Amino acid sequence: MGIAVGVIGGLGLFLYGMNLMGSALQRSAGSKLKKLVEILTKNRFIGVLVGVIVTMVIQSSSATTVMVVGFVNAGIMTLKQAIGVIMGANLGTTVTAQLIAFDLAGIAPLAVGLGVVLSLASKKSKMKDISEIIIGFGVLFIGMSMMSSSLKPLSSSQMFIDLLSGLKNPFIGMLVGFLLTTILQSSSAAIGLLLALASQGLLDIDMTLPILFGDNIGTTTTAMLSSIGASRVAKQAALMHFLFNLIGTIIFITILRKPVELFVLYLSPGDVSRQIANAHTLFNLLNIVIQFPFAALIVKAAEKIIKTGVEKEKTMKYIDYRLMETPSLAVSQGSKEVLRMGKKALENIELAKEAFKNMDYELTNKIKEREKLINAIQTETTRYLAEVSNLSLTNAQHRVIMTLFNAMTDIERIGDHAENIADQTQYAIENNLNFSDKAKKELDMLFDKTIDLYKNSLLAFKKADEDIAKEVIMGEAEIDKLEKFYRASHIERINKYLCNPSSGIVYLDLIANLERVSDHSVNISQYIVEVVEKQREESFF
Repeated sequence: MGIAVGVIGGLGLFLYGMNLMGSALQRSAGSKLKKLVEILTKNRFIGVLVGVIVTMVIQSSSATTVMVVGFVNAGIMTLKQAIGVIMGANLGTTVTAQLIAFDLAGIAPLAVGLGVVLSLASKKSKMKDISEIIIGFGVLFIGMSMMSSSLKPLSSSQMFIDLLSGLKNPFIGMLVGFLLTTILQSSSAAIGLLLALASQGLLDIDMTLPILFGDNIGTTTTAMLSSIGASRVAKQAALMHFLFNLIGTIIFITILRKPVELFVLYLSPGDVSRQIANAHTLFNLLNIVIQFPFAALIVKAAEKIIKTGVEKEKTMKYIDYRLMETPSLAVSQGSKEVLRMGKKALENIELAKEAFKNMDYELTNKIKEREKLINAIQTETTRYLAEVSNLSLTNAQHRVIMTLFNAMTDIERIGDHAENIADQTQYAIENNLNFSDKAKKELDMLFDKTIDLYKNSLLAFKKADEDIAKEVIMGEAEIDKLEKFYRASHIERINKYLCNPSSGIVYLDLIANLERVSDHSVNISQYIVEVVEKQREESFF
């Protein structure tokens, strides 16, 4: 019982330390990580490098692969790009095994102490991230030490040794590795447990290799489970991960097992922990070298097994809950979804202008349909951002989240105003209302200026451009003046019986809605100015 408690406690500390270190690394490298993923091209070699680096940062190949499934599901990464990242993720995760193969348990408490002192002494978020990296590093090795100490009594247990002897059967070893990684949902944790057993002389490299091969298949289950309910192309991405690791395992278990074993024994004689870490790295490195030239065939195989059909258009294009594995990317994709919502509202305003100009009833119905999509995007994105805001974010990222919430409210109201204009257009069509040439010209002018202003507010939002945002804020004054002038002129025309009163009411409602659109455009621009100024202020200090 005491052994089980010690192993579970040690494993818990190991996982906590690894996650703490990974989260702090993500926050520290957040913007760089985002840029790194964005440079993805059709060049699979670059994709491999990105997969290696991202996995080194977030400390989990499963998390990277789940993130890739999310990108593919969101339609912002192709399967050809995904295969390179998946290959690289397998190699990147071996860094964790190499790290924990070092016997650093002696300095682990010192690392935790140093990290805590840095955290308490510093008020800067950057330094707090560094302190958490150090604390996580220390906790990880304390967990390893606890597991090793707890397993020590088993080294003299003949029954346990006899039980482990069954692992000499490669198929049993692979099954154990598969189940262990599937249950723990972390190949790094599974390998950490193997290293703890090896440190007590309970495992040798011959027994460990099949378990490592099983680990590599087991780590694919996370992405496979994550793809349930996703698009077919996302399922294909998860399947590619499984096929890549399965093919690699078959190659190694049948052909390369002995050469790899002899090579790691030559590299690190007498050090089983280092042999396990090196075998893990060598397996994944050679697997990439062997299968990289055939990456396109893996993509085709996945497409053949899970055939792509016609799928219903999704409400969300950029956001996916799988992306929460990497908070910096989750925030970035949330921003893209809000911008998409803004563009949908822009399309409705432009369509409202065309519908009124041509008195087109069909177009007004299209506006109403798109307004339903705008509302659905707001609902889903709000739910998504609420969950993202509970992740481990920097102060700057929290400000971005608040800006996105505020911007969505204004964009939704702009969509409402476009629908109001559609309603008034329908009323005018149904009641055969006519408008003077002057009224039409005035409305045309106000539509154009309002649309231009809103376009620029979206541009300022997209680029986080303070100068463009300030131009929008200044430009809104002209629309206010025009609205007041046109309102007064039209009331005068009504008083002189130059305009039908019913038409006049519609006209006044239209210009009021356009003026309100300009107000919301200014609100969006003001959020951008505030965020940029705050970032500049923080970087100055």
